[in-house]
Amino acid sequence: MQPSQVKPRHVLCFLGKDEGLLHPPKAVAKTIADFNFEIDRTYSQGRPDPHMERSFGVCWDRVFPKAWSAADEAAVARHKAVLYVLSPPLEQQKAVAYSAAALRIVEEMIEAGATAVKGESAGVAHGLARWRSLAEQARNGAQTGQGLGITLALAKACRLAFAKRPLGGDRYYETVGYHLVGLPEVYVAKSRGNEWSAVMLMEEIANAMAEHGIDATLRDRKLALSREQDYAEDDFKFNPYGIVRIEA
Repeated sequence: MQPSQVKPRHVLCFLGKDEGLLHPPKAVAKTIADFNFEIDRTYSQGRPDPHMERSFGVCWDRVFPKAWSAADEAAVARHKAVLYVLSPPLEQQKAVAYSAAALRIVEEMIEAGATAVKGESAGVAHGLARWRSLAEQARNGAQTGQGLGITLALAKACRLAFAKRPLGGDRYYETVGYHLVGLPEVYVAKSRGNEWSAVMLMEEIANAMAEHGIDATLRDRKLALSREQDYAEDDFKFNPYGIVRIEA
């Protein structure tokens, strides 16, 4: 099967206390524009969205300890406005750089008053403190690099921010969102062990692919890349780089 020509996009969802959320401060608007992101005026709205409590409820990251708090849940319940920000279509080689830009936008929006944030492209949400921590990790990771600043630390921070795992399918524990850092998804057979061991293996494989390249990692570990997946090409969760399935 031929590789897909689809280019992933970030869809960032911000909640706020009032309609002021829909008009970010000039400095934040400049950051959004400078990175070629854009505000989606079609779906953003100056009123509550009754689906947000359930949506955030299934999207909270449950891997990192205390990734969100009761205050974060309350902020979702009390929101009065919703703002969506879209990235440009991502080239694979530039995916980490754009994910770093997305994290910077998240951080600036929080400083400007956003009360909750969710990455729609993988369905993952963190509390405000965790978002800030991930943004700091990305910033510190970039400072250790040269040129574009794309380091393993930066790539990992972006992956932790915007990918969701482990999702439980019929046969596999699954990742979703690795396409946002230019990698295929990693599916681990449930028969190998519990979900925590699956997460550790997902991280190990992702770190190896980021450091040594996808092809070299698959070759060294005798793994294959599959193009078959449940998401349609017009779904933001669709991964054009395929899936690595690790069997029992």
